[in-house]
Amino acid sequence: MRNIKVTKNFINSAENSVLYESGNTKVLVTVSVSTRVPDWLLNSEKGWVTAEYNMLPGSSGNRISRKSFEGGRSKEISRLIGRSLRAVCNLGIINGYSFTVDCDVLEADGGTRTASINGAWIALNDTFNQMVNNKKLVQNPLTSKLGAISVGIVGGKLIADLDYEKDSNADVDLNLVLDEKFQILEIQGTAEGNPFSKTNLDDLFDLAKECVQEIFTVQS
Repeated sequence: MRNIKVTKNFINSAENSVLYESGNTKVLVTVSVSTRVPDWLLNSEKGWVTAEYNMLPGSSGNRISRKSFEGGRSKEISRLIGRSLRAVCNLGIINGYSFTVDCDVLEADGGTRTASINGAWIALNDTFNQMVNNKKLVQNPLTSKLGAISVGIVGGKLIADLDYEKDSNADVDLNLVLDEKFQILEIQGTAEGNPFSKTNLDDLFDLAKECVQEIFTVQS
């Protein structure tokens, strides 16, 4: 894995902010809290957690349009982050609140979606703990840590936490989101060239588990 660095309270204008770095990939995560829940949750006694992901114009070698969020990739990754967070959150405990987790990629060198998920859990956990301390929540609604990692096969070798160069040359590219019991919350994988075997998949999963355990240690 690439080195992980976490800087809390990176900016002061949000409820909570975390700069999550994995190698040269840098993602700024901020959390906003609202007392208005989506219409479909009215009278449901549940709150809501959602996420928005975007890449800033200078985050890549070629300028990225500020309208990129309107495209499919940003929306798809936003939904992935939101689903992952909700999977480890008891929405009944946050009844009456909506939490928006914004993940803005400052620098992209592979693994931006997995870095976003890892940083989002930290920022959201801090937000919940603060609300418990301020007696706005009775307890932290998170039921598990949440770890995400990219793994792949590059030149016949198993590689974890792929940077852009490795990712662009990967024969197999796999993103995994796991909880503390190493149960799969999300799996996204593809063979960029030749198909891969069930044995390859098992080996990649075992590698991902090792890496996610390190991420859990960082989150702790």
